[in-house]
Amino acid sequence: MENNNPLSPHIQIYNWHISSLVSISHRVTGIINFFTITLIGLWIASLLLGEQNYAFTSLFLTSFFGKFACLGIIWSFTFQIFSEIRHLIMDLGYGFEQKTTQITGLIVLIGPFPTTILIFLIGQHLL
Repeated sequence: MENNNPLSPHIQIYNWHISSLVSISHRVTGIINFFTITLIGLWIASLLLGEQNYAFTSLFLTSFFGKFACLGIIWSFTFQIFSEIRHLIMDLGYGFEQKTTQITGLIVLIGPFPTTILIFLIGQHLL
């Protein structure tokens, strides 16, 4: 006799929640931030080898792709910060009600966008 029932919720019947999206995004941005910190460390170490390495990096950072990469990195770090604040509040025992988790999840998902723009404009001396 063959059992056709799935053992876990199948993707077609499972409803995504904000908390699921925040949790997955938190893990992905954590991995991105790990590699970013590593690259920044390597970049700083390469500065010890001479000024020509710095000139190449500054040329990259002023290009369109470099600015786009900076925006992505800033967004990744701000998302991680918002998510960590949410986790800290939950670790203190608050925010487990259904409505509260939805509100804080939306704040974590939406909050990094204006924060990223603000940080980028401050970094460009436009604000």
